[in-house]
Formats: sequence, structure tokens, C-alpha cells
Amino acid sequence: MRAFALGKRNLLFIAIAFVAIILGFALMAGEGSTPEHFNPDIFSFRRIVVAPFITFAGYVFMVFAILYKPKKEDSNTDRE
Repeated sequence: MRAFALGKRNLLFIAIAFVAIILGFALMAGEGSTPEHFNPDIFSFRRIVVAPFITFAGYVFMVFAILYKPKKEDSNTDRE
């Protein structure tokens, strides 16, 4: 069987990071303001603090997930 460059644990971490990034962008989404109507929700704590933090944490965790190298005793079970 062909061996992949990343193990199962790496792929699991990448999936978790991907979900965090998508969640962050989803939290940033919403209705914007128009020239006729100002929407004060664009300055909500969720949109300007929480969502960018979750997105940034997802990107940082993605780098960790790619660079993560399992310990020696886990390396045999991680590749099977």
C-alpha cells in the first residue's frame, strides 16, 4: 500500500483547522450597510473580534497540523 506524506493524526488536525477557518468566516458573514440604511451590526464584537480570532487560530493550527510529527512509538500505527 502507498504511504502518504502525512499520517492520520495530521489529517485529523487539518480537518479541525479547516472547520475552524470556515466557522470564523461564517461568523464574519452577515448583512452589510447600504447607502440608504446603516446596519450597526457590522461593528459587533462577534464580527470584529471573535470571528477574526477564530479564523487566525485556525490558520495557525493548520500550520501546526502540517508540521506535526508524531513520536516514534506512534509513527508505526499512524501510517497504517
